[in-house]
Amino acid sequence: MKITVLLSGGLDSSTCLALVVSKYGSENVEALSIHYGQKHDREVRSAQAVADYYGVKLTILDLSPVFAGSNCSLLNHSSEEIEHRSYAEQLKDLGGTGTVNTYVPFRNGLMLSAAAAVAQSNGSDEIWYGAHKDDAAGRAYPDCTPEFVDYMGKAIYEGTGHEIKLVAPFINSNKADIVRQGLAMKVPYELTWSCYEGGEKPCGTCGTCIDRFNAFKLNNAIDPLMK
Repeated sequence: MKITVLLSGGLDSSTCLALVVSKYGSENVEALSIHYGQKHDREVRSAQAVADYYGVKLTILDLSPVFAGSNCSLLNHSSEEIEHRSYAEQLKDLGGTGTVNTYVPFRNGLMLSAAAAVAQSNGSDEIWYGAHKDDAAGRAYPDCTPEFVDYMGKAIYEGTGHEIKLVAPFINSNKADIVRQGLAMKVPYELTWSCYEGGEKPCGTCGTCIDRFNAFKLNNAIDPLMK
């Protein structure tokens, strides 16, 4: 069994990589990170650090030209500011459902399509992807929903001649559940990066920082990046 893991350098995907390595061994795992034109390279550097920690090869693809026409706040050419509020607050303004301003158009669909091509080229049997139900809530990130994962899984399976399956182990878990698993596996969360802003310390106020802080708090733990 050989596995390709989508690795952003964030908490979820790093835990996903740890889980795969624990099951199949680092010699059977490769990681893929995508540069999509984000405002900083901090998460890509974290992906490399996490891949090195687990002793797996990391491939980095630049797909930023695809998003040249988007004005999503995460992109380095955007005129929009990143929201510094919780996802719950943002969704409330949207009437309970809708994409938040850090949603990059079909980003995960593009990443998974690229991962399928890479995985088939390197002889992988599965692609693992760290989507979870907190990001899917209210369709804030519609490319994290169970429906999306189901359809993308079918497309990848059919499009690769039934050679590759898509696995999303956290699709029914929240971020606190993921941190609980990660702490048990001693995931090096000090190497990861979730904040939408660059810099040496997380901003602590963007949606993903808030979710991350709460996930550690619910596990009676402190995020090592916030110490």
